[in-house]
Parts: sequence; C-alpha cells; structure tokens
Amino acid sequence: FCTPCLQECLKPKKPVCGVCRSTLSPGSRALDLEKQIEMTETTCNGCNKKMYLSKMRSHAASCSKYQNYIMEGVKAVTKEPLHNTRNFPNRFTFPCPYCSEKNFDQEGLVEHCKTLHTMDAKQVVCPICASMPWGDPNYRSANFMEHLQRRHRFSYDTFVVCDYDADEDDMMAQVLMRSLRDK
Repeated sequence: FCTPCLQECLKPKKPVCGVCRSTLSPGSRALDLEKQIEMTETTCNGCNKKMYLSKMRSHAASCSKYQNYIMEGVKAVTKEPLHNTRNFPNRFTFPCPYCSEKNFDQEGLVEHCKTLHTMDAKQVVCPICASMPWGDPNYRSANFMEHLQRRHRFSYDTFVVCDYDADEDDMMAQVLMRSLRDK
C-alpha cells in the first residue's frame, strides 16, 4: 500500500486493515510476515542484483537502472485523459436524500444518516451510487440505511485509482506501477 492509503486506514478514530477493513489491534505486528520478508530473496528488475526483500526498497531508491525500468512501465500505462475534466460529475460531496443538508463526504453522509435518519423508511436514491458511471439515478433503495452500511463503509477514491472510465486491467497496471514507484 502507498502511504496515503495506509494513512487513511490508520486514522486515529478507527484504524482498519487495508484489505478486509476489520479493526486493527494497537501494537500487533505480523512477525511471521516480517520473517518471511527477511528470508525471501528476489532480483532487482533493473540491474539483476540478488537481495532479500527487506533490502529491496532501499536498493530501488538508489538503483538508476531500476528507476528507468519503472519509468518505462509508467510511460507504457499512462494515457491522455479521454474527456474534459470540467465535465466530471461530483463524486466528493453528496446531499442527504432525506433532508436538505448538503456537502457531505461519503463518510459524513453515512454518519449523518446513522445519526438522524435510522428510522426513516422512505425509499430514496443513493446519491453516492447515482454519481458513479454504473449508478442509476432513478433507482430507489428499499433499505437505504442497510445499503449505506454495506456498500459505503469506505470511500472508493481512497482505495482505487479514480479513473472511473478506465477498464479494470488498465487500472490494475497503473496501481502496480505506482506501488513500485512509491518509496
């Protein structure tokens, strides 16, 4: 994971696992994983030097051949934007579908609805889903509160490269290249 993604998972009010979103216990370390990283040998894709995984990050920071290798990969997956950025729908702030309050981020909308609208049974359109390319702005959720709890416990843009129009293979390639590039 890159630093911004890890920071999002480790917010003081609710540190969670970056994969399964379960609550993290403070002070617990994955000692078996640390040992495996110390004992697993790999080869630098730039200079072909063999080393342990635990040394790879510091080596990559100083290996010019590895940095050239990464930049070639980044150039291969980088594309020009397909559309004008001014025409993007707002996927950062949302109105409450029950009341007139506006400008909630995803987490704020979930908390607002949990606090003020838990007992409201009115069928409403999810403003988060409606803003997505695959969202139906006319679909009314039968149980909006359950939908929020199950579908919107975390923000897509925190854990996904936010090119909603790119296909999944391109997005995965970009994520892998960025993770290799991060120090």
